Order: sequence, then C-alpha cells, then structure tokens
Amino acid sequence: MNQDITKDAQEHHLQRNLTNRHIQLIAIGGAIGTGLFMGSGKTISLAGPSIIFVYMIIGFMLFFVMRAMGELLLSNLNYKSFIDFSADLLGPWAGYFTGWTYWFCWVITGIADVIAIASYSQFWFPDLPQWIPAILCVGVLLSLNLITVKLFGEIEFWFAMIKIVAILGLIGTGLYMVVSGFQSPNGDTASLGNLWNDQGMFPHGLMGFFAGFQIAVFAFVGIELVGTTAAEAKDPERTLPGRSTRSRCASSCSTCSP
Repeated sequence: MNQDITKDAQEHHLQRNLTNRHIQLIAIGGAIGTGLFMGSGKTISLAGPSIIFVYMIIGFMLFFVMRAMGELLLSNLNYKSFIDFSADLLGPWAGYFTGWTYWFCWVITGIADVIAIASYSQFWFPDLPQWIPAILCVGVLLSLNLITVKLFGEIEFWFAMIKIVAILGLIGTGLYMVVSGFQSPNGDTASLGNLWNDQGMFPHGLMGFFAGFQIAVFAFVGIELVGTTAAEAKDPERTLPGRSTRSRCASSCSTCSP
C-alpha cells in the first residue's frame, strides 16, 4: 500500500507553493468563522460563563489530534492528506470512508456558511433576496479555488488576517465596555461581575454546559485544513507542526541514536 501511494504521488504531484505563513493562517482562519462569530452568542446563552471551559476542553483535545496528524503526515511526505495515511495504515475502506465523510461534512458546513452570509446581508440590505448573496458567495469561493495554489494561499492569508483583526477588535471593544461601565438599552451594565452573578458560572446547570459543546465544536471546524495542505506545502517538515525535535534531528543526521 505504501508503495502504491509513493508511485501515485510521483505520477500526480501538486505544486508545493504554500509557505509557513500561508499554512499557519489557513489553519487559524479555518478556526475563526461563523461558528465563532455567529454561534458564540447561542453558546453563551446556553452555557453562560462556563462557555470558557467548553472552549478550553475542546481546544485541549484538538491540540493532541492535530499533533498526531502532523506526526503521521511527516512520517511519509508522499501523503497528500489525512485520507492517504488512513488508507495506508488502516486499509482502503478507511480512506474511502474518511474521504467521503469529510467531503459530506464540508458540503453541510458550506451550506451553513452560505446561509449565515445571507443572514448577515439581511442586516445591511433587508430588501435583498437571500438567494443573491448566496449565489455570489458560491461564485467567489469557486473562483478562489480555481486559481494557482500560491495565489490562493496569499488570498487566504489576508482573509484570515482580517478575521484576526476583527477578533482583536471585539476583545478591545469588550474591554472598553467593561472599563467604561457601558449600559445596554435595557439597563444592563457591562461588568466582570456578570461572570459570577446570576447563579455563577453555570446559570443553566450541567445541561446548559454540555449543550454548549455541540455548537462550540462547530467553531473549530477548519483547523484540520492543515492536513489537506500537506502535498502543497513548500517545506512540510518545517511548516507542518507535530514532529518532535529529536525525531527531526534523527532524520537529518547520524549523531542521534534511533
């Protein structure tokens, strides 16, 4: 199986034009999307201040998932994505199942994102039919995926940078509202005391805490895109995280013991 993947990689190779900054921002930008911007309000209403623990637990677990993915992708640079090492190590059925499941998940996610974009457009253009921004969004995504991988990585880099700046802007706005004692139209005051007021960190009990997981997990969809850029990374051993210093040293010199 490993020889088949090596032979296939030699016959159908992709251009390795994605640099470290491209891949890092693609991963970060994938984790910052509608699940965070649009879904955070719903998760906070379900879990209350305990949503902080929800995101911490999910992030902690996914850190090890991504670390393991990096190790597997670097074990054979002929792997183009996590679908390849699933088929190689577990069998063709695993690659088939993983590939089509991942495709189906992104189809559903794409539909959800298009609906979210159409909903956002209604705020600015209430008279605009929702199918118009949906069609425009699909057209833009299609055009971006048809261009060269280097230009695609550059566009993704700057789009992800916009997301990061938006997150920092939201954090700064929140801190300003707390410090200045901002009051909402219904009379609520922004304060750190809201974290432990109203029945503490778990205002809706454990049921509300666990209910926040299903929406919060959706916010992390996209970080696995690093696993699909393995075949297009310019320097995969440097840009794909996960390989330990000892194993990297052992692969490049003979002074380290195996």
